[in-house]
Amino acid sequence: MCYPLCMSKSGQLRLSCTKTIPIPNEYVTGLNGEYAAWSYDEERAPTFKGKWRSEAFQVPAETPFDLEIGTGNGLHFAHHSFKHPERCLLGIELRYKPLIQTIRRALRHDAKNARVARYNAYLLNQLFTPGELNDVYIFFPDPWEKLRQQKHRIIRDDFLIQLFEMQRPGSKLIFKTDSLDYFNWSLTRFKRSPYKVTGFTYNLHASEFAAGNFITQFENIFIRQGLHIGYAVMERV
Repeated sequence: MCYPLCMSKSGQLRLSCTKTIPIPNEYVTGLNGEYAAWSYDEERAPTFKGKWRSEAFQVPAETPFDLEIGTGNGLHFAHHSFKHPERCLLGIELRYKPLIQTIRRALRHDAKNARVARYNAYLLNQLFTPGELNDVYIFFPDPWEKLRQQKHRIIRDDFLIQLFEMQRPGSKLIFKTDSLDYFNWSLTRFKRSPYKVTGFTYNLHASEFAAGNFITQFENIFIRQGLHIGYAVMERV
Protein backbone atom coordinates (compact mmCIF):
# COMPACT_ATOMS: atom_id res chain seq x y z
CA MET A 1 0.00 0.00 0.00
CA CYS A 2 1.19 3.53 -0.72
CA TYR A 3 0.24 6.47 1.48
CA PRO A 4 -0.68 9.96 0.23
CA LEU A 5 2.23 12.32 0.52
CA CYS A 6 2.23 15.24 -1.87
CA MET A 7 -0.11 18.15 -2.44
CA SER A 8 -1.14 18.66 -6.05
CA LYS A 9 -1.66 22.09 -7.62
CA SER A 10 -5.40 21.69 -7.08
CA GLY A 11 -4.84 21.30 -3.34
CA GLN A 12 -5.58 17.59 -3.26
CA LEU A 13 -3.29 15.00 -1.73
CA ARG A 14 -1.91 12.61 -4.33
CA LEU A 15 0.04 9.36 -4.15
CA SER A 16 3.82 9.35 -4.30
CA CYS A 17 5.69 6.14 -3.55
CA THR A 18 9.38 5.59 -3.17
CA LYS A 19 9.19 2.16 -4.75
CA THR A 20 7.70 3.58 -7.96
CA ILE A 21 10.62 5.91 -8.72
CA PRO A 22 12.01 4.54 -12.01
CA ILE A 23 15.64 5.65 -11.63
CA PRO A 24 16.35 6.15 -7.90
CA ASN A 25 19.43 8.15 -6.94
CA GLU A 26 21.69 7.52 -3.95
CA TYR A 27 19.38 9.40 -1.59
CA VAL A 28 16.33 7.40 -2.62
CA THR A 29 18.12 4.07 -2.31
CA GLY A 30 19.73 5.14 0.97
CA LEU A 31 16.33 5.51 2.62
CA ASN A 32 15.66 1.77 2.56
CA GLY A 33 19.25 0.70 2.02
CA GLU A 34 22.31 2.01 3.83
CA TYR A 35 20.25 3.99 6.36
CA ALA A 36 17.29 1.63 6.66
CA ALA A 37 17.93 1.09 10.38
CA TRP A 38 17.30 4.80 11.05
CA SER A 39 15.10 5.95 8.15
CA TYR A 40 11.67 4.95 6.93
CA ASP A 41 9.79 5.48 3.69
CA GLU A 42 6.10 6.34 3.46
CA GLU A 43 5.11 2.66 3.73
CA ARG A 44 7.25 1.68 6.71
CA ALA A 45 6.67 4.79 8.82
CA PRO A 46 2.95 4.24 9.60
CA THR A 47 3.68 0.73 10.90
CA PHE A 48 5.20 2.36 13.99
CA LYS A 49 2.04 4.28 14.88
CA GLY A 50 1.56 3.94 18.63
CA LYS A 51 4.84 1.97 18.83
CA TRP A 52 7.57 4.50 18.07
CA ARG A 53 9.15 4.23 21.51
CA SER A 54 8.85 0.46 21.87
CA GLU A 55 9.76 -0.63 18.33
CA ALA A 56 11.55 2.16 16.44
CA PHE A 57 13.62 3.49 19.36
CA GLN A 58 13.28 0.56 21.77
CA VAL A 59 13.08 2.77 24.85
CA PRO A 60 10.76 2.87 27.90
CA ALA A 61 7.28 4.31 27.44
CA GLU A 62 8.05 7.38 29.56
CA THR A 63 11.01 8.48 27.38
CA PRO A 64 10.36 11.91 25.82
CA PHE A 65 9.73 11.62 22.07
CA ASP A 66 10.11 14.81 20.03
CA LEU A 67 9.23 15.59 16.42
CA GLU A 68 10.82 17.98 13.92
CA ILE A 69 8.55 18.80 10.98
CA GLY A 70 10.69 19.64 7.95
CA THR A 71 14.30 18.83 8.78
CA GLY A 72 16.03 20.85 6.07
CA ASN A 73 19.66 19.76 5.97
CA GLY A 74 19.49 18.49 9.53
CA LEU A 75 21.66 20.95 11.46
CA HIS A 76 19.10 21.52 14.21
CA PHE A 77 18.13 17.86 14.14
CA ALA A 78 21.72 16.72 14.76
CA HIS A 79 22.20 19.38 17.44
CA HIS A 80 19.04 18.35 19.28
CA SER A 81 19.80 14.62 19.16
CA PHE A 82 23.36 15.20 20.42
CA LYS A 83 22.40 17.70 23.13
CA HIS A 84 19.49 15.59 24.44
CA PRO A 85 20.51 11.92 24.39
CA GLU A 86 17.80 11.23 26.96
CA ARG A 87 15.10 12.17 24.41
CA CYS A 88 14.10 10.49 21.14
CA LEU A 89 13.78 12.57 17.98
CA LEU A 90 11.97 11.85 14.73
CA GLY A 91 12.32 14.13 11.72
CA ILE A 92 9.78 14.07 8.89
CA GLU A 93 10.50 15.47 5.46
CA LEU A 94 9.30 14.78 1.91
CA ARG A 95 12.55 15.34 0.04
CA TYR A 96 15.04 12.51 -0.11
CA LYS A 97 18.32 14.43 -0.08
CA PRO A 98 17.52 16.42 3.11
CA LEU A 99 16.35 13.22 4.79
CA ILE A 100 19.62 11.43 4.14
CA GLN A 101 21.69 14.52 4.97
CA THR A 102 19.77 14.80 8.23
CA ILE A 103 20.31 11.27 9.44
CA ARG A 104 23.95 11.34 8.32
CA ARG A 105 24.62 14.40 10.46
CA ALA A 106 23.03 12.76 13.50
CA LEU A 107 24.92 9.51 13.01
CA ARG A 108 28.24 11.38 12.82
CA HIS A 109 27.59 12.21 16.48
CA ASP A 110 26.88 8.52 17.12
CA ALA A 111 23.24 9.39 17.84
CA LYS A 112 21.18 6.43 18.92
CA ASN A 113 18.07 8.49 19.59
CA ALA A 114 17.45 9.81 16.04
CA ARG A 115 15.19 8.56 13.24
CA VAL A 116 13.79 10.12 10.06
CA ALA A 117 10.77 9.36 7.92
CA ARG A 118 9.52 10.46 4.54
CA TYR A 119 6.02 11.68 5.26
CA ASN A 120 3.64 14.58 4.90
CA ALA A 121 3.00 16.65 8.01
CA TYR A 122 -0.65 17.11 7.03
CA LEU A 123 -1.14 13.42 7.84
CA LEU A 124 0.13 13.14 11.40
CA ASN A 125 -2.83 11.00 12.43
CA GLN A 126 -1.44 8.25 10.19
CA LEU A 127 1.84 8.28 12.12
CA PHE A 128 0.94 8.92 15.76
CA THR A 129 -1.70 8.08 18.32
CA PRO A 130 -3.11 10.72 20.71
CA GLY A 131 -0.58 11.55 23.43
CA GLU A 132 2.35 9.88 21.68
CA LEU A 133 4.47 13.01 21.10
CA ASN A 134 6.30 15.44 23.33
CA ASP A 135 7.90 18.61 21.93
CA VAL A 136 7.40 19.58 18.27
CA TYR A 137 9.61 21.89 16.20
CA ILE A 138 8.48 23.66 13.02
CA PHE A 139 11.27 25.85 11.65
CA PHE A 140 10.99 27.93 8.48
CA PRO A 141 8.18 26.08 6.72
CA ASP A 142 7.26 27.18 3.21
CA PRO A 143 5.37 30.48 3.74
CA TRP A 144 3.25 30.16 0.58
CA GLU A 145 3.16 33.96 0.27
CA LYS A 146 0.64 34.34 -2.55
CA LEU A 147 -3.00 34.55 -1.51
CA ARG A 148 -4.04 31.60 -3.65
CA GLN A 149 -1.27 29.48 -2.07
CA GLN A 150 -2.10 30.12 1.58
CA LYS A 151 -4.35 27.07 1.73
CA HIS A 152 -1.12 25.02 1.60
CA ARG A 153 0.32 26.51 4.80
CA ILE A 154 1.01 23.95 7.49
CA ILE A 155 -0.15 26.23 10.31
CA ARG A 156 -3.90 25.92 10.06
CA ASP A 157 -6.67 25.53 12.61
CA ASP A 158 -7.33 21.87 11.81
CA PHE A 159 -3.62 21.03 11.85
CA LEU A 160 -3.11 22.62 15.28
CA ILE A 161 -6.06 20.75 16.75
CA GLN A 162 -4.68 17.48 15.38
CA LEU A 163 -1.16 18.19 16.61
CA PHE A 164 -2.43 19.22 20.05
CA GLU A 165 -4.10 15.83 20.43
CA MET A 166 -0.90 14.00 19.47
CA GLN A 167 1.18 15.70 22.20
CA ARG A 168 1.40 14.92 25.90
CA PRO A 169 0.39 17.55 28.47
CA GLY A 170 3.24 19.96 29.24
CA SER A 171 4.80 19.53 25.80
CA LYS A 172 5.83 22.50 23.65
CA LEU A 173 5.31 23.56 20.06
CA ILE A 174 8.14 25.83 18.85
CA PHE A 175 7.82 27.80 15.61
CA LYS A 176 10.19 30.01 13.60
CA THR A 177 9.76 31.87 10.31
CA ASP A 178 11.37 34.73 8.42
CA SER A 179 8.03 35.73 6.84
CA LEU A 180 6.25 38.54 8.70
CA ASP A 181 2.97 37.75 6.95
CA TYR A 182 3.19 34.08 7.83
CA PHE A 183 4.16 34.88 11.42
CA ASN A 184 1.09 37.10 11.88
CA TRP A 185 -1.07 34.45 10.22
CA SER A 186 0.33 31.79 12.56
CA LEU A 187 0.03 33.89 15.71
CA THR A 188 -3.66 34.41 15.03
CA ARG A 189 -4.16 30.67 14.76
CA PHE A 190 -1.96 29.83 17.73
CA LYS A 191 -3.97 32.19 19.94
CA ARG A 192 -7.32 30.67 18.98
CA SER A 193 -6.04 27.08 19.17
CA PRO A 194 -6.13 24.82 22.26
CA TYR A 195 -2.49 25.76 22.93
CA LYS A 196 -1.35 28.33 25.46
CA VAL A 197 1.00 30.85 23.85
CA THR A 198 3.77 31.21 26.44
CA GLY A 199 6.01 33.59 24.48
CA PHE A 200 6.64 35.15 21.10
CA THR A 201 8.76 37.80 19.41
CA TYR A 202 9.01 39.43 16.01
CA ASN A 203 12.81 39.69 16.34
CA LEU A 204 14.24 36.51 17.81
CA HIS A 205 17.88 37.58 17.85
CA ALA A 206 17.15 40.74 19.80
CA SER A 207 14.90 38.98 22.30
CA GLU A 208 15.10 37.06 25.56
CA PHE A 209 14.90 33.84 23.54
CA ALA A 210 18.16 34.46 21.63
CA ALA A 211 20.46 32.90 24.23
CA GLY A 212 18.80 29.49 24.01
CA ASN A 213 18.25 29.55 20.26
CA PHE A 214 20.14 27.24 17.88
CA ILE A 215 20.79 29.07 14.61
CA THR A 216 19.93 26.93 11.59
CA GLN A 217 21.49 27.27 8.13
CA PHE A 218 18.38 29.05 6.82
CA GLU A 219 18.54 31.35 9.81
CA ASN A 220 22.12 32.32 9.06
CA ILE A 221 21.11 33.28 5.53
CA PHE A 222 18.24 35.41 6.79
CA ILE A 223 20.45 37.10 9.39
CA ARG A 224 22.96 38.08 6.68
CA GLN A 225 20.07 39.52 4.67
CA GLY A 226 19.02 41.63 7.65
CA LEU A 227 15.70 39.86 8.09
CA HIS A 228 14.01 39.50 11.46
CA ILE A 229 12.97 36.05 12.63
CA GLY A 230 9.56 35.50 14.16
CA TYR A 231 9.56 33.02 17.05
CA ALA A 232 6.71 31.58 19.11
CA VAL A 233 6.45 29.00 21.89
CA MET A 234 3.19 27.24 22.70
CA GLU A 235 2.42 24.81 25.50
CA ARG A 236 0.10 21.83 25.33
CA VAL A 237 -1.78 22.44 28.59
